[in-house]
Amino acid sequence: MRPFLKSIAGLTAGLCLAMCSPLASAASQPSDNAVKKTMRKATEFMVETVSTNGGYVWSYLPDMSRRWGELEAKPSMIWVQPPGTATMGHLFLDAYHATGDEYYYTAAEKAAAALIFGQQDNGGWHYFIDFGGEASTKQWYDTIGKNAWRMEEFQHYWGNATYDDDGTVEAMTFILRLYLEKHDPKYKPSLDKAIDFVLKSQYPNGGWPQRYPLKYEFSHHGQPDYTSYITFNDDVAAGNVHFLILCYQALGETRVLDAINRGMNIYILAQNGAPQAGWALQYTPDLKPAGARTYEPKSLSAHTTASAIRQLMDFYKLTGDTKYLAPIPAALDWLDSVRLPGEKPLYPSFVELGTNKALYTHREGSNVISGHYYADYNPEHTLRHYSSTRSINVAKLRQDYEKLKATPPEEASKDSPLKNGVAKPLPRYFLIEEHGDSDLNHGRAAETADQLVKSLNKDGWWPTELKSTSNPYIGDGSPTPAEGDYRSTHVGDKTDTSPYITDKPVIGISTSAYIDNMKALIGALNTKDTNENKKK
Repeated sequence: MRPFLKSIAGLTAGLCLAMCSPLASAASQPSDNAVKKTMRKATEFMVETVSTNGGYVWSYLPDMSRRWGELEAKPSMIWVQPPGTATMGHLFLDAYHATGDEYYYTAAEKAAAALIFGQQDNGGWHYFIDFGGEASTKQWYDTIGKNAWRMEEFQHYWGNATYDDDGTVEAMTFILRLYLEKHDPKYKPSLDKAIDFVLKSQYPNGGWPQRYPLKYEFSHHGQPDYTSYITFNDDVAAGNVHFLILCYQALGETRVLDAINRGMNIYILAQNGAPQAGWALQYTPDLKPAGARTYEPKSLSAHTTASAIRQLMDFYKLTGDTKYLAPIPAALDWLDSVRLPGEKPLYPSFVELGTNKALYTHREGSNVISGHYYADYNPEHTLRHYSSTRSINVAKLRQDYEKLKATPPEEASKDSPLKNGVAKPLPRYFLIEEHGDSDLNHGRAAETADQLVKSLNKDGWWPTELKSTSNPYIGDGSPTPAEGDYRSTHVGDKTDTSPYITDKPVIGISTSAYIDNMKALIGALNTKDTNENKKK
């Protein structure tokens, strides 16, 4: 699951935020003053030099001549999709709680103002916000977006909001959290709009589409517009359920309870029948498995099934209702049936309905014009940007299920915010060590607090290798494929604007690096506080 809120158990128990990280045992720890000074200097640089109207993209060249979200962005754009503006807002609130410095609260307010500016009238958000206006956004889609071969979700401008990649759920969770911080009434209208968006966009059966309001206009390579389909990919349903639970937990919003229950029940309704008792990435509104992007064929999905199993176990902890455990044994058995040969626990990303055969995805051509994707049974020369296999620890899933099944309902759900009906505060810290976002620059090794204090440069940023880059837009691709083999690359020919990992990274400014380093420094402060409290 991509959202920073991995499970409701993390919400009820509170978040560790690096207190158990290697920082706690580091031999050389800087003073609190040095840590706070470093945090403040780095944040001032991001807020006062890097941000656009309070918002952020994912990475920047030092001279600001180019910048990127998931794709290259205009200077007038900020990214909503993590690790973008809402993630930064959460980080600012975490830093505010760790230091008490009002500067961080002000920074969070600036991020919120940017998000509220870009919040659609329907209450949701798009992947990004363009302060240049609608014409600027459409021009970006007609150039960079349209030519990103593997990024089909950016090849058409629907003009509505999306649940994809957690942008909307993270933005509205941040607005909720900021409102609760000081109960400033100026954030309540945005929060109410967001809650209404989640409620209105839910299908009667409990599922949510990928985009809303519903549109059906974009047929890609003859396939129907998938954005109205009920979406389990990226845990859309679970993310919305968890957000609504936060609203009930912190605000006492009883109107969300029916939507929560239907959102949990859709997992039961959508499960395919035995012996193929798995889940698909997405479904038609009448719950038939469906394809989405042209490299996501109509099929069942092993990794989506594993995620659904985890969510069902969470729902049992929330409700104590054994109906959420009932689908799991058949799903585990199905996963066992599709495990691929070999020592590693690999499972197909896509499994054909009926035959139970693994499907492998491929592409031909060199750009969005000359290229196309297809699926077959051949495991050779598959896509690298969307793996045809996934590593899943089914044994651990089965072990967790057996343990939970043996736990009485009242014990399993004793800490559930749905059971006691009493409003309770949210955790003080929201960002956790696992960073689930789409930024290809992420993945840097953890550093000690001392290293972070020393490595901040004189301007106030941590120099970071920008391993992800993209071809600048130079015009539309040719219908004649360019020379070369692009079957298993992240990017096609020079007209393809998709992001890719370069073997010649340049040094730049990374929002992910700033977030990770700030998390580590906050963790160092909290570790000291914890250790001092233990001594008392």
